[in-house]
Amino acid sequence: MLDALRSRLYRLGFNLFPAYRRTGGRVTYIAPDWQEVRVKLPLSWRTRNYVGTTFGGSMYAAVDPFYMMMLLKNLGDEYVVWDKEAEIRFKKPGRETLYARCTITDEEIAAIEAELATEGTESVDRHYTVDLVDSEGTVHATVRNTVYVTTDREKEA
Repeated sequence: MLDALRSRLYRLGFNLFPAYRRTGGRVTYIAPDWQEVRVKLPLSWRTRNYVGTTFGGSMYAAVDPFYMMMLLKNLGDEYVVWDKEAEIRFKKPGRETLYARCTITDEEIAAIEAELATEGTESVDRHYTVDLVDSEGTVHATVRNTVYVTTDREKEA
């Protein structure tokens, strides 16, 4: 119950935080275990570009922080997590509200922990892909984030 309340407060916080609010995106759901985040990006005067479609920067910014945050929440304070790089591929102009769903599994978290527990491994880069889709599931853009994870605070990215 407490985790569900916390995730609702995080959702509210994201949607009110000025840097995220300016993306035009809205967080619609954060799972209590932080293994799923859903985002909605309406086409509006704030997200529309010169030719009337969704601005690519808004598409990227609406999904940018979530894989890093999800890993931070799931791995805990003994890990250092940073966004390292990102890439966006536009597939179709956004002429309506777009949606994104970021997910991480227990297996992914265990794989990161196991890799970092291996002797000689100081850090790992993990790659995550999220699609921005319309209400019918048509992909308009694909964002690929690379997230850096380490346990060594001296070697932060």
